[in-house]
Amino acid sequence: MVPLRGRIVVVTGASGGVGRAVVRELGERGAKVALIARGTAGLGAAAVDVGVSGGTGQVYEADVADYDQVRQAAERIEAELGPISVWINTAFSSVFAKFTDISPDEYERTTAVTYLGYVWGTKVALDLMRPRNAGAIVQAGSALSQRGIPLQSAYCGAKHAIKGFTESVRTELLADRSNIHITLVQLPALNTPQFDWVLSKLRRHPQPVPPIYQPEVAARAILYAAEHPERKEYWVGTPTVATLLAQRVAPALVDRYVARTAINSQQTDEKPPSGVANLWEPADETTDYGAHGAFDRRSHGRSPQLWLSQHRGQAFLALAGATAATALTAFRRRADRR
Repeated sequence: MVPLRGRIVVVTGASGGVGRAVVRELGERGAKVALIARGTAGLGAAAVDVGVSGGTGQVYEADVADYDQVRQAAERIEAELGPISVWINTAFSSVFAKFTDISPDEYERTTAVTYLGYVWGTKVALDLMRPRNAGAIVQAGSALSQRGIPLQSAYCGAKHAIKGFTESVRTELLADRSNIHITLVQLPALNTPQFDWVLSKLRRHPQPVPPIYQPEVAARAILYAAEHPERKEYWVGTPTVATLLAQRVAPALVDRYVARTAINSQQTDEKPPSGVANLWEPADETTDYGAHGAFDRRSHGRSPQLWLSQHRGQAFLALAGATAATALTAFRRRADRR
């Protein structure tokens, strides 16, 4: 385990959603947090959250789709705060629409932010960590990195790419016997501002595919991964486990299921928000959206599956103990009957 107290931790997409929940958790753990995002209001409020929670937060405005901006921000972080121990990638953007309704520019921009943003963050982090041969990189993934659904082709494509990219980098680090670790946290549907500020061409308000979890569930999982980065992947939430296992067993059947259900399940009966989209410009330049979206009353704040995933050894021992106790009880009953 690598305690985060006093360490320099970089978080991209820190101004809202999962990134915002992550920096709050980091503050509670006493970390020194470098917050990277575009929106001035969101970044400023996030830095305050870190300080109130007990940590130190410093703002670095950068567009993660631009490699030079990410590199310059990282160099400033090391000069002002110290050597980076952990780099967490959460920044993304997307378009809610059928593939045929997305323009080439919109698709290219989504890919640049959501996929290349992770690539540039990882490259910059590795360039700084390799001379020290120490550090951890955590990628916020998604169940949609292995299972595509309608209306999110740009996002699903980027998340699939992140998984393949991360696996490739991981194998190179293993081949080098490096002490730098990279891990991927596969997340479920989350109640974040994404559904209010991502560009939408739908007639109804987009929503996460239920069941929905609060971003703090994701944040706790991501920080656990940062402290235990040796594992290849972490799966968060029972729906994520069910989706990934179903994809392995019967992918064609899952195709038909999501084709039948996922378009309606991603939309409410309300009209979509108008005039807000963060694809080209930050939505939180003047407005702080925070970590949560509009679905608090329908969202789960805990995930028992996550605890089991993080404590597999303890869960296995408990299961083995319970099995042994049951077997012993049955044996004694048979003996008493004789």
